[in-house]
Amino acid sequence: MHLIMMMTFAFLVSIVFAGINSETVTEKARLFYGLKVFGSFMGIGLALAWVLYFFVM
Repeated sequence: MHLIMMMTFAFLVSIVFAGINSETVTEKARLFYGLKVFGSFMGIGLALAWVLYFFVM
């Protein structure tokens, strides 16, 4: 359940960030930026989850 919620949050935030970014002019650049933001959210979130897992256990 947490993974689905994190993916939903990352997806929605990446759409908003790609839409309001003033540096991306073309649709292709916005799509690439949105995918990069989504991947960053997911990668950092999963990395933090693994690091914090060892503190709890």
